[in-house]
Amino acid sequence: MAPVKCKAMINVDLGEAYGNYKCGPDEELIPMIDHANIACGFHQLLVLAVLLFMPTKSLTSDPLVMSQAVHLSKTHNIKIGAHPGLPDIQGFGRREMTLTPEEHTANIIYQVGALQGFLSQADVPLHHVKPHGVLYGMMCRDIRIARAVLKGVPPGVPVFGLAGTCFEQAANELGIEFWAEFYGDVKYRKDGSLIVDRKKQPWKIEDVKRHVRQQLEETAVTAVTGETVQLEVKEYPVTICCHSDSPGAVEIVRATREVVDDFNRANGFV
Repeated sequence: MAPVKCKAMINVDLGEAYGNYKCGPDEELIPMIDHANIACGFHQLLVLAVLLFMPTKSLTSDPLVMSQAVHLSKTHNIKIGAHPGLPDIQGFGRREMTLTPEEHTANIIYQVGALQGFLSQADVPLHHVKPHGVLYGMMCRDIRIARAVLKGVPPGVPVFGLAGTCFEQAANELGIEFWAEFYGDVKYRKDGSLIVDRKKQPWKIEDVKRHVRQQLEETAVTAVTGETVQLEVKEYPVTICCHSDSPGAVEIVRATREVVDDFNRANGFV
């Protein structure tokens, strides 16, 4: 099992001011990462729902959250990507929904466009698109959904996804630059698919380090059932995803940063 052949980077899903009705610790996380996946588009619906059912709850509106995340990322010279998902308000985008291909494409155009407005105002380019939650998993399994979603990605913008899946296949078919993702705080099944928890579970920091190190040094991962699974990242750029809503997110990202920096130094990647 060979190590990754390029510099490893870190991306984090940010600006998620819904689901748990609060953002993760974005201000602490952004200085430690390379790419920010900023939640966009459907969040206004969640805020509306919360205000309807919890009228005493005070929330910052999602347009402000997006704006703040963009400016914070720009301040720290962090590349910014769009993080669109399904319009699953109550389930935080982590429950499957049946949509037509046209709806999938339109949903991505709508959500990415929302973030692009803030990026344009800040004079910052859109670096990538990385789908959120169960939509990501659906794209990995279903080539029709993958194609429909990726047709909504602006021309020339790369996508972050899981290698060896329909997601990668559709990106190659459509001529979209593909970046392979590993995960610092998500577990894998023996078939290489990801286990998407609706509510994130805590990790021991040594387990995070072991999990990330194995993926980088062996391009493999240990499944929850004990099997070693090969990760077919080929020659793609590699970025490791962590989540701002994971318990202990700051410690998880800090541990991932330590492993990534050690790996990059040891292999002469700058």
